[in-house]
Amino acid sequence: MFRYHAIGPRAKQLNTLTDQWLRPVFEDLELTPAQSRVLGFLIARKDNPCCPRDVEEAFALTHPTVSGILSRLEEKGFLTFHADDTDRRCKRLRPTEKAFEVHARMESAFDRVEDQMTQGITPEELEQFSALLDQVIRNLGAEPCHFPKEEFL
Repeated sequence: MFRYHAIGPRAKQLNTLTDQWLRPVFEDLELTPAQSRVLGFLIARKDNPCCPRDVEEAFALTHPTVSGILSRLEEKGFLTFHADDTDRRCKRLRPTEKAFEVHARMESAFDRVEDQMTQGITPEELEQFSALLDQVIRNLGAEPCHFPKEEFL
């Protein structure tokens, strides 16, 4: 029997709708939603700057995708690359003052879209939904990216 639940297309639709909600705020900041997520990740790790590979792993993105995002963030003045003292192959990523200046607006935009998305959903339902998403991601061979708010933004 053929079963089709359209999980993939709905997951893509959710991502697209989220980006549509965020895009106006981030356009004013000269960022895309993807760039803002990566920048939030880097700001959270400001005391222990990470390498591009850390971004690839955290977001399950390819090297070319991360390279493009990081290059554009650098061009726009949101981050700098610094040689690692112990591993010359690794460039450490450091958010700039400009990144910290837009951080509160980024956080507010993410809060608003999360509030909109979760209207009418109980905390228990949200916990179950999150666990199910994690299982779907694991079933496809990846580890879910978890960014508690206090670490992500």
